[in-house]
Amino acid sequence: MDLILSTRNPSKAEQIKALLGHLPLRILTLDEAQIRGEAVEDGTTLEENAYKKAHYAWLCTGKLSVADDTGLYIDALGGQPGIHAARWAGRGKTAQEIMEHTLHKLRHVLPADRTATFKTVAMVVMPDGGRREFAGEVKGTLLATPRCELQPNMPYSAIFVPDGQDKVWAQMSVEEENAISHRGKAFAQLRKFLAEL
Repeated sequence: MDLILSTRNPSKAEQIKALLGHLPLRILTLDEAQIRGEAVEDGTTLEENAYKKAHYAWLCTGKLSVADDTGLYIDALGGQPGIHAARWAGRGKTAQEIMEHTLHKLRHVLPADRTATFKTVAMVVMPDGGRREFAGEVKGTLLATPRCELQPNMPYSAIFVPDGQDKVWAQMSVEEENAISHRGKAFAQLRKFLAEL
């Protein structure tokens, strides 16, 4: 059975394929499924945007489709950028530019006050059009300078240290990250749901 993963982000695809890899499913990204275009992410919540992406893949294929949307909520910035975490430096900006924009916004914030929460909503649209959603979150701290190279298309991966850890996301293996991350928590629930179908 095919599962369409509604993303073109290679880092995200690697993480999600690892999380769902034990299921008897052939997991295909939008590119691998030869789907052109993509959903318009104009929702006002993570749930709405995750659904728009999963629903787009379902409309194109009629197959089991999965997507997620992630937000970063920085306490010192009143919860910004929230659902706009991938776009708040402006449309078309690179991961490096988004990270630099974030560090600039936090330049006067003390280390103890650089707390933030990542939240993910994973959405599955069933072949019959029904849907289910699953959520996960992780709290942590944003560093003042990057500790290593960014993961592809992951603008916060070199500066976010999850609570209780001493590594940023980009220093972790896929397995380490999936065990504790917001995306890992959401997709663990989704995997359990799919396994029970």
